[in-house]
Amino acid sequence: MDVGLCYETVNPARGGCEHYISDLARRLARDRHTVHLFACEYDAAALPDSLVFHRIPKPVGPRFRRPWSFAESVAKALAESPVDVSMGFDKTWGQDILYPQGGLHSASRAHNVLKHRPGVVRSLARWVRVLDPTSYSFARLERRQYLTPPVPVILVNSRMVRGHFGQYLGIPENRVRVLYSAIDPDRFTTSDRAAARATERAAWGVTTETVGLFVAMNYRLKGLAPLLRSLVHVPRDRPFRLVVIGGKKFEPYRTLAKDLGVADRVTFLGFRPDPRSAYFGADFLVHPTFYDPGSLVALEALACGLPVITSRYNGNHELLPEPPADYVVDDPHDAPELGAKITGLLDPERLPARRAAAAEAARRWTFDDHYRELLGVFEEVVARKREATVTSTL
Repeated sequence: MDVGLCYETVNPARGGCEHYISDLARRLARDRHTVHLFACEYDAAALPDSLVFHRIPKPVGPRFRRPWSFAESVAKALAESPVDVSMGFDKTWGQDILYPQGGLHSASRAHNVLKHRPGVVRSLARWVRVLDPTSYSFARLERRQYLTPPVPVILVNSRMVRGHFGQYLGIPENRVRVLYSAIDPDRFTTSDRAAARATERAAWGVTTETVGLFVAMNYRLKGLAPLLRSLVHVPRDRPFRLVVIGGKKFEPYRTLAKDLGVADRVTFLGFRPDPRSAYFGADFLVHPTFYDPGSLVALEALACGLPVITSRYNGNHELLPEPPADYVVDDPHDAPELGAKITGLLDPERLPARRAAAAEAARRWTFDDHYRELLGVFEEVVARKREATVTSTL
């Protein structure tokens, strides 16, 4: 099967959807499918050698116009180099399948406002969004993607996002299929995990502390500031360290930690091209995001047997162990609630059972499960196209 994957840049070091595309491309190639990548650029070391690359011109011009330019170029390239089945992941149209791992822009825009605490700043942010021409352009682009014939097969990575399609585009649930994201667990194997854990913790200066890990490039949207504020509510008699990995611009958050009096409990590591070993050194993940259709870092943590504390704005909270009240906060700005969730994972007698439950949750939904369902969708699309071709020749 010739499979076309369409995304502007595929560099797994940036995480998220790009990691997923890399995992999927390698698995397809391993099963002797031919993978075609329609993109402006990609990290060749992270994708299979057999990949067929279709270079798309890098879009230029104002921000509100660039996605339209890329989408038009992809549609043209697919027409010139047709594949058996094509799949888009962001602001493109004309593919057989659209799988928006970043969710709907309309929902993202609404949730982005929530990263500001209630009050004047949040109100101003809401008005800025209303007046932003880029928001209008992207909302129009979404209608072009999902409401203009020929309508694609729509896959989403959580029930939360399926609800957004109804809320923002009026698309009924029976037209939107939920296919939870998944990660390749082979990326998180090691011959000596205990040694890897010891090495990481020594580098962090950690001895007996329980370590909560935060991994994100977008510190503000993923809730780092509320997380730091919540540490005020974590009892001092519980040895605890928060390790932060992600973007390079963390100095404002270091300053906030000092102002809050919790700087001694936070270690900022900055950017890492591959944070895998950090999962081995940590005891749980904290991801109080304001918008994540299906957080891959949460899946990575579960695959490593780490409990995950997150928010109801993360679609992957639907995959966490029961009871969700132990792991999911309603509002990341609720510092006492988030602090209580963290404190609940600092009990050394209860933590092993929580880790076992996390590992079990990871086994309930695996990359193999995801891949098998996705191949079924591919085959369905190919059969439908073949039938349409036969019908047109009669």
